[in-house]
Amino acid sequence: MHLRDLPAGELPRERLIAQGAAALSDAELLAILLRTGRAGENVLELARGIVARFRETGLSAILSMPCAEFARIPGIGAAKAATVLAALELGRRAQQRTDGTPRIHAAADAAQILIPRCAGLRQEHFYVLPLSAKNDLLMIADISAGTLTNTVVHPREVFEPAIRCGAAHIILAHNHPSGDPAPSDADREITRTMRAAGAVLGIPVTDHIVIGRTDFFSFAEEGER
Repeated sequence: MHLRDLPAGELPRERLIAQGAAALSDAELLAILLRTGRAGENVLELARGIVARFRETGLSAILSMPCAEFARIPGIGAAKAATVLAALELGRRAQQRTDGTPRIHAAADAAQILIPRCAGLRQEHFYVLPLSAKNDLLMIADISAGTLTNTVVHPREVFEPAIRCGAAHIILAHNHPSGDPAPSDADREITRTMRAAGAVLGIPVTDHIVIGRTDFFSFAEEGER
């Protein structure tokens, strides 16, 4: 079926205008970005095929793909790939808090900021979150990117952003590309090492958070020291 053969009330763009973006499925939103289909497949069918392709990982996985790789999917091409990647990146940035300086009262506050940032990453990234005495987040420092299974970090790199910001304390965080936030033995060893270094420097490490796909593990909240 050609898209033009659908009733006006079922066309994605018209539905968005009438009902709002939240009323549309992932495929309908993607179809609006793609604009055109390919031979033998209208744009909505093309979009449904792409959503099905990324069903297990979610569309956020596209962000971790080089533009050229995404463009090789039949019916996409460079222009459509650039449009979709730009839209996904804009959405990822919009999810990050912009209402002034975030304040971290609990591990969930940090996780809310970091989960969108880590979506689709194929490597582990190690972050340092320096905080003020009032728990205001001063910055997010991405200090290391490792392999799928481990990240190499050193106290020098970990505490440099905290010293530069005049932080009262810090939270450590890293993602698990597997999506499972359960900490490894290496994660526990890094936590012990950085807590010892923080005690010497007078900048306590108040938590280490492991970010999964949609959830997280907090060393402090789980009582692991």
